[in-house]
Amino acid sequence: MSDFIANPEDIPVVLLAGGRSSRMGANKAFAPLAGESLLARIVSKIEQRQSKPIALNADADWPDAMGMLLIPDTIPGKLGPLTGVLAALQDARSRYSEVSHIATLPIDSPFFPADLIARLAEVIHGPDEIAIAASLGQDHPVFGLWPVSAADDLERWIATDAKRRVRDFLARHKVRRVEFPAIQTAIGPLDPFFNINTPADLAEAEAWLAALERTS
Repeated sequence: MSDFIANPEDIPVVLLAGGRSSRMGANKAFAPLAGESLLARIVSKIEQRQSKPIALNADADWPDAMGMLLIPDTIPGKLGPLTGVLAALQDARSRYSEVSHIATLPIDSPFFPADLIARLAEVIHGPDEIAIAASLGQDHPVFGLWPVSAADDLERWIATDAKRRVRDFLARHKVRRVEFPAIQTAIGPLDPFFNINTPADLAEAEAWLAALERTS
């Protein structure tokens, strides 16, 4: 366990749902996976391990936040996931004076490891460090721990960087990566950060879920 973040259960968690869901054709947060919405699945998986209420980064007119605090983007235009991270950091800075980091997760990846936040917290050794998940040689920065101290730099960067590539912002900071292995299932290895963007992805997720149930 990191000697800096003693209790990862105290880290505020913000679910990122600020995308357009254009490839799904409807709000994918409410897409049903085995009869339960993606959003409900993510919430139930997280709330068992975190002491602070979960918040949702989504549009102000979001139809059903499931009782969660709604945190809309503070910069308009849907400029990418880091605008959601920024809104989450700004909210945490005003709401939780004692925390150094917040955790973010997207609402379209239902197979993420249950110990994700604890594993990321283990590698944080200072108040300005970022920790992100990785698997199969690919970074997944939307699954990350973000320092509240980075809020002002992130706000300036979003306003001035024309491309707003996540990797470019990460290059400005100390980043620690945690590699997560594939999940072994009855039909083969599953990337734990498999994400659902299209109806075809949703159908594939159904097959993976069934395979996981057969494996267990």
